[in-house]
Amino acid sequence: MKQIIECVPNFSEGRDKEVINAITAAIEEGGEVKLLDVDPGEATNRTVVTFVGEPDAVLDAAMRGMKKAAELIDMRNHHGAHPRMGATDVCPLIPVSGITLEECAALARKLAERASNELGIPTYCYEAAAFTPERKNLAVCRAGEYEALPEKMNHPGKAPDFGDRPFDEAAAKTGATAVGARDFLIAVNFNLNTTSTRRANAIAFDVREKGRPKREGGKVTGKPMKDADGKTIMIPGTLKGTKAIGWFIDEYGIAQVSMNITNMTDTPLHRAFDEVTRAAAARGIRVTGTEIVGLIPKRALLEAGKHYLRLQQRSLGIPEADIVKMAVRSMGLDELKPFDPAEKVIEYMLEADKAGGKKLVDMTCTEFADETASESPAPGGGSISAYMGALAAALGSMVANLSAHKAGWDDRWEEFSDVAVKGREIQDRLIHLVDEDTEAFNRIMAVFGMPKGTPEEKAARAKAMEEATLYATQVPLRTMKAAYETFDVLEAMASKGNPSSVSDAGVGALAARAAVLGAQLNVRINAAGLKDREEADRLTGEAAEIAEKACKREAEILAVVNGIIDK
Repeated sequence: MKQIIECVPNFSEGRDKEVINAITAAIEEGGEVKLLDVDPGEATNRTVVTFVGEPDAVLDAAMRGMKKAAELIDMRNHHGAHPRMGATDVCPLIPVSGITLEECAALARKLAERASNELGIPTYCYEAAAFTPERKNLAVCRAGEYEALPEKMNHPGKAPDFGDRPFDEAAAKTGATAVGARDFLIAVNFNLNTTSTRRANAIAFDVREKGRPKREGGKVTGKPMKDADGKTIMIPGTLKGTKAIGWFIDEYGIAQVSMNITNMTDTPLHRAFDEVTRAAAARGIRVTGTEIVGLIPKRALLEAGKHYLRLQQRSLGIPEADIVKMAVRSMGLDELKPFDPAEKVIEYMLEADKAGGKKLVDMTCTEFADETASESPAPGGGSISAYMGALAAALGSMVANLSAHKAGWDDRWEEFSDVAVKGREIQDRLIHLVDEDTEAFNRIMAVFGMPKGTPEEKAARAKAMEEATLYATQVPLRTMKAAYETFDVLEAMASKGNPSSVSDAGVGALAARAAVLGAQLNVRINAAGLKDREEADRLTGEAAEIAEKACKREAEILAVVNGIIDK
């Protein structure tokens, strides 16, 4: 899975559009990250910028934004309503997909060190990136704001984590920056079939982590109770990592529970929906739908879709788009307005933004066949082999899904769901290899365009050709390995799956063998061009072993299939 992180730097300028535009232009330079939102505030004199991308690209973009802010913003002249201590005041990194919070914390520390070493900006590390427990709290790092920096810098216990020194002219201009890592915040509103803000608030207090004040006599009208230190005693709510209130929305004419989920691990979106639904029902109110504010990571919808599929005892080994649809329908994400995943899910936005030429796998069946038949040398046998393997895996998943839904087999749904999920994972890998095989061919073609006029150019060209040829050999070998894995799925479904679909498992076995042997041909022809004969022999030897085993597996599965058909 591709690693995607979000970055939300806050810059201490909310009034000068030229400065704001210059900073965001620096962030977008190179086109490697996707700018999602720019939110300037005049009263706060602060702009919140949101962008996403792969980790290295995000760190580089953050550095460009921080550098431009340091050039254009002079903190000695800054005034605003929001607490602040630097031209780039805070810069949190948030995991979106394929990466953990701990990994983001390590990246945040790396970014903080880079900002100090390369830009001369004093930096504090906060939240998950903090080096000490007390600095997890941003307020501790930013205590006294910009005006306190002369006393904090070069002072043990108060100094920045990186770039500490006596307060100088450079620090006076840029101030300090807090760099951190936190979980993704989901802003969500739960729609209620009531217009009562008071009742919506009561539901919010039931579920939010902070809960509600404990009152004398246990009555709503009782006075809040205090502890020995004079602090209000709170009755915690049921959902960790959440903040919530109730309000009335004139635009929709309904009350909502408005919630921020600050920790998706502790409280996934679907759990919040189910718990608000339960708390609302206990008060005679129904949750009619859900409104996502801003964007959402794909993970949240996939987890939700799978949760509701499990409740229905349905297979999870279905296309990703169908899992997302299940989430949308189950939580009523489209009640107030259409919910388009392409415009609301961060990963889908990035994929659309980076989709250049049309991929082979995005073509229709007819387009793919026509492109294969054309004068173009790609797609060729390697891509076709990968696609046959994907079809083999798809047939295995189909039989598993049909078996999971077969009447009378309800107690076995999870067994078949697990097989379908495995088939789906293999299918996804093989689908990716369809275009990767063509990319491998294109790399070899690109080498032919390299100059060869000097000995140095000839050496570079020869080195590039060897690397491209090795890659073109490794890709079909990966296709062979993935296609071979489909036999486990197909064998299980031939022997244990729905007998009415056993022929489909047989066709899958035929396709899997064709995929393995077809990819082997590509391993052999590409390996022949390698100068490193020892590596070439190793690769072709491994391919031969897989091909031999594939023929045996195919014969075994077909024997089972024919035995069932001939009964």
